[in-house]
Amino acid sequence: MNENERIKQEKNPLDVWEDLVRYSKSGFESIDPDDFLRMRWYGLYQQKPNDGHFMLRIKVPSGDLSTEQLRTVADVTRLYARGITDITTRQNFQFHWLTIQDVPDILNRFAQVGISASGACGDIPRNVTGCPVAGIDPNEVFDARPEAEIIHQMFLDNREYSDLPRKFKTTVAGCGQHCSQPEINDIGATAVRRIRANGEVEEGFQIRVGGGLSARPFFAKRLNMFVPKDRLPSVFHAIVTIFRDHGNRENRKAARLKFLVNEWGIERFEEEVRSRLDWRPDFADDWPEPRKNFRDHVGIHAQKQEGLSWIGATVLSGRLNDSQVYEAARIADEFGGGNIRTTNQQNLIFPDIPNARVEAAAKALEAAGLQVNVSPIRRAAVACTGNEFCNLALTETKRLIVEIVEHVEGAVAINEPIRINLNGCPNSCGQHHIGDIGLQGCLVKQGPGKPPVDGYDISLGGRLGADSKFVRPIRRKVPATEVKHAIANLLNGYVEQREDEDDFADFVDRHSDDELATLMRVTFAEGVPTPVPAGIPVEV
Repeated sequence: MNENERIKQEKNPLDVWEDLVRYSKSGFESIDPDDFLRMRWYGLYQQKPNDGHFMLRIKVPSGDLSTEQLRTVADVTRLYARGITDITTRQNFQFHWLTIQDVPDILNRFAQVGISASGACGDIPRNVTGCPVAGIDPNEVFDARPEAEIIHQMFLDNREYSDLPRKFKTTVAGCGQHCSQPEINDIGATAVRRIRANGEVEEGFQIRVGGGLSARPFFAKRLNMFVPKDRLPSVFHAIVTIFRDHGNRENRKAARLKFLVNEWGIERFEEEVRSRLDWRPDFADDWPEPRKNFRDHVGIHAQKQEGLSWIGATVLSGRLNDSQVYEAARIADEFGGGNIRTTNQQNLIFPDIPNARVEAAAKALEAAGLQVNVSPIRRAAVACTGNEFCNLALTETKRLIVEIVEHVEGAVAINEPIRINLNGCPNSCGQHHIGDIGLQGCLVKQGPGKPPVDGYDISLGGRLGADSKFVRPIRRKVPATEVKHAIANLLNGYVEQREDEDDFADFVDRHSDDELATLMRVTFAEGVPTPVPAGIPVEV
């Protein structure tokens, strides 16, 4: 039994709430070391350098918030988090600089507006993600938010699912473009339609299982079944309990569902799912997969509701200050219907804006630093937390992604969206495995007697959809100061040499590693060992 399993067996982590309240009165030094792990079940991690501050993550199912909820996010950001909050790649918000004394008050503030942190971290089902333009996209298969909410409520504070071998990520979405990234979730439920024998159209879901990134990425595999809307909870229950009962509890590095699916094979896994259902799913149809689609919803788009539009605004690096969060809520109230959405690209969606007011709303967003009309480089950039706060990260990320984007915007003339995914370590919170350009943090030697500096492995060619691929490494150990130049040189080479029908993915596929590395025109540098500090578990 590994140490995490021992701690969970001795006390269910959901039972740590009363201890949290007690610690808020007795102070940081009084915290039982085992309870630092259990606190994750309420969204809390120790913040680097583990000297008394915490990171808190809250859950935002489908990324869907009211402006009342968003103002509470702003309040917590201003009062407790030194004025900053980050949007994550799972549509959540994260806060830093929190102290144990303030945690009960913070969580109670969120509870009063219907926001929970329970299950935001830990070996438990995490936030249920979805399409951020659900209910307003004229091209969606159907609005799957009701089903996503049912799954969220099924998981929330449910002890039947609170002791899994590892974290568990799910998505439920009606978007035909698969913007919620079902390919890299433990369970990905995507909306489909089928024609019944009597000619009626029936709506339901296609199910994928076993996706995930981190140091060993796997794409999810499809189950051969059609799942009607009302049967979705039973399928989720079957899959989660299979993982609970059969997942690896000895080796946490091989404990995600993806390893179980890979070990068993999808046929055996599906047999086990079917054996746990009290109904018999029909086999799946051959539903088409999106290909070469860009999944961010940024910009101004007409809604299915006549006379209304949504505006997708970029948040470069995913980081907002408290004033921006307050202003986002004000704009959503003044111009829209009091609703706002977060995206897994770390951006914001403002729905239900009358067409006559779209231009004014866009100007208000621009004035708040939330840009609408942006370059194809800026709209797609994603970055993890980095070593500013994260115990696992080797390199700084938030400032670097801004530096890279601003440099490339000035150096390259390109109209094609290029996804730059920047990650400070191999765990892939920034999803570098699926970027057009994936950057993984490392340390780089400067020379004898000199300390190492931040660096990045540069990989290319990641994508989701019908032609899903993970990136392939091209240049390793490039100093962080040179990364922006390498990317600009590469993209200028692409613009000059691409064929008429090429997109960037085609270009990468057609060229060898050496050819692509040559286009970057940066010096290769050897890396140095990068051990994780003692006592810090390798997980997020």
